[in-house]
Amino acid sequence: MKSMRSIKALRYAKRLIGFDSTSYRSNRAIAKYLEMKLTKHGFVVEVLEYRDPNNTRKVNVVAKKGSGNGGLGYFAHSDVVPADKWFTEKFTPFQPAVARERLYGRGACDMKGSIACMLAAAQRVSWDSLTAPLYVVVTSDEEVGFDGAKFVAEESKLYREMVDFKTRGIIGEPTSLEIVHAHKGSVEITARAKGKSGHSSTHAADNATLKMIPFLAEMKAIFDETENDPKWHNELFEPPTLSPNILVNDNSPARNVTASRCMAKVYLRPMPAIDHEPLLERMEKVARENNIRLKVHRQAEPFFADPSSDFVQQMLSIVHKKRPRTVSYGTDGGVFSEIEEKVVCGPGSIDQAHTPNEWISLEQLDRGTEIFEKMIRHWCCQS
Repeated sequence: MKSMRSIKALRYAKRLIGFDSTSYRSNRAIAKYLEMKLTKHGFVVEVLEYRDPNNTRKVNVVAKKGSGNGGLGYFAHSDVVPADKWFTEKFTPFQPAVARERLYGRGACDMKGSIACMLAAAQRVSWDSLTAPLYVVVTSDEEVGFDGAKFVAEESKLYREMVDFKTRGIIGEPTSLEIVHAHKGSVEITARAKGKSGHSSTHAADNATLKMIPFLAEMKAIFDETENDPKWHNELFEPPTLSPNILVNDNSPARNVTASRCMAKVYLRPMPAIDHEPLLERMEKVARENNIRLKVHRQAEPFFADPSSDFVQQMLSIVHKKRPRTVSYGTDGGVFSEIEEKVVCGPGSIDQAHTPNEWISLEQLDRGTEIFEKMIRHWCCQS
């Protein structure tokens, strides 16, 4: 028989999965649900809306329960990646299903299961027992560039309060409830070459893809160098590299039509203690030399917390682990850099995130609720 904690978290997780909050859609409905639940359980809620580049309405929810300084902040996101391919036709990715002690559904692991655990845990801590505040931050667009987190950092009064009062933070991404003290960042570089469309048998056309080749050659050189030269490695991570990923698209309609435009994207994962700015300067130089427009989007900084710090050690004690670890993915923590003391810790394994059969174990929902409750009591209910 499952504990009441697991039943409560499972109920919340099912409800959250039921909202199709894929990043290209509005997340207004799930944000409204979170606002309602948080308000019901004693939180003061701040709702922050904006329009994304496609003019889609996006909503961030920032909430506070209790008063005083310090306390604990929990950070999550409500958007999920697309689920165009799903492992069964019996139910959709947004119809949660339980089987084999697992909860299936898009976002079950990343990261609606985590939000469910925090809602269940917070509900178990009464207002009267709080001696410091508990904050809950749920952003939009984490999966597509951290724009929700950036909006919160710029506009939220409660976030500014957390920064000023030295609130400690938990980024609730899936870590199998281990403590993560460092992760990589995110930089997206977009290069655009312009030509003239025409029949490839004539000289009247101007092939934009040919103009992109020198840039791509330099990207290949950067890829090889950063993969093989230890200068660009940080052995805290696996893989220990910047993991450059190169994508190209010319949208040419046929093999005998020259491309009027060509776009290349380069995605880097910056690491703590590695200065990647010289690489960006090389990209900018080759772009200028070849009349290519370049845009550098620094989406999120890498994150590092001293593994020997008192905060990290106390978090390790709560989860009964001896040492923290690192991960190679990024989180909103790279945007919320003003929260000086924070770790990444949440239920579920990153191995299940974004998969065609995404799931989280019921055991992780149970443990996640228990651990989040312990963290709340440790940082918000001290005598």
